[in-house]
Amino acid sequence: MKRNIYSVITGTGCYIPTEVVKNEDFLDSEFFDSAGNKFEQDNQYIIDKFIDITTIAERRHVTDAQVTSDIAFLAAEKAIASAGIDREELDYIIVAHNFGDVKAGTNRTDMVPSLAARVKYQLGINNPGTVAFDLIFGCPGWLQGVIMADYLIRSGQVKKALVIGADTLSRVSDPHDRDSMLYSDGAGATILEARETDEPTGIIDHAVRSDTKLHSKMLIMDKSYNLDHDQEYKYLKMNGRRLYQYAIDTVPGAIKECLDKSQTPIETVKKILIHQANGKMDDVIVEKLYQLCQAEMPADVMPMTISWLGNSSVATIPTLLDLILRNQLAPHTIHPGDTIVFASVGAGMNINTMVYKV
Repeated sequence: MKRNIYSVITGTGCYIPTEVVKNEDFLDSEFFDSAGNKFEQDNQYIIDKFIDITTIAERRHVTDAQVTSDIAFLAAEKAIASAGIDREELDYIIVAHNFGDVKAGTNRTDMVPSLAARVKYQLGINNPGTVAFDLIFGCPGWLQGVIMADYLIRSGQVKKALVIGADTLSRVSDPHDRDSMLYSDGAGATILEARETDEPTGIIDHAVRSDTKLHSKMLIMDKSYNLDHDQEYKYLKMNGRRLYQYAIDTVPGAIKECLDKSQTPIETVKKILIHQANGKMDDVIVEKLYQLCQAEMPADVMPMTISWLGNSSVATIPTLLDLILRNQLAPHTIHPGDTIVFASVGAGMNINTMVYKV
């Protein structure tokens, strides 16, 4: 009798940039509204309101010498070492990002060759059978890469895959937009391997949705809010109010759909690892999820890093996972047998969620 094939995470790694940018570092910034008018409030007021809304006190930026593929490689090296595998045995390298390599001093993207190809080169992999490609899916990109790797592994043709999420949002954020305080840089990586077993393990099920008809323009690239700034430069722009409402209205139901599909009672979920763009938004999402499931929300179910790492897009969830597994996010722990839920929302608008059995 043929046994089932499951995708299991056997290694994790992350790279947290060394440059710490605190909220106070924005006191001398010039902030404008979308019409190009300077705000009447002083920056201390803006910063105080910002931390109250988002819970972000600081974030990390890469050094001028680094680009996204560099930090993706550093996270990949740690994940490979963690899994204890031969890198030449990798069947796939999937790199989720949104802006390619953006050098310091510009915001022009560079995606040729793909970042996955650049990472494979930096890893020194000779095997032509290691297929490398990029995935652009907004902030849910790393999780979507994991879902795609799971499909490949379940086909029976793939044994090992490396999935990386990396972005340098500091290079594409408008310094004259208050939202620039949200964005951070970082990279997280995971090794997935095939495991044949009769007992469900690893990735149990997932759910994905793309609401593009009404919501595709909530995150776009557009000119600086400072009209004296070079208008040829395009920066990441967000309709924060609409995105917040969309997320709290839609993400809880998407997670519940995945729990129902996988026949997973929410009471058995040990941790919910959710994309972190706004701390208070995540609180509301998870509270609404437990209300939908008519269950009591445990106090320690949602580990958070946003207060000191900010929003690093595709890197937030794999970084969070790696920190917990390396016992660097006390008191949070993950043990064999635990059920974990992953969930993300971002540009597109896209939502994905996954149930995982350790």
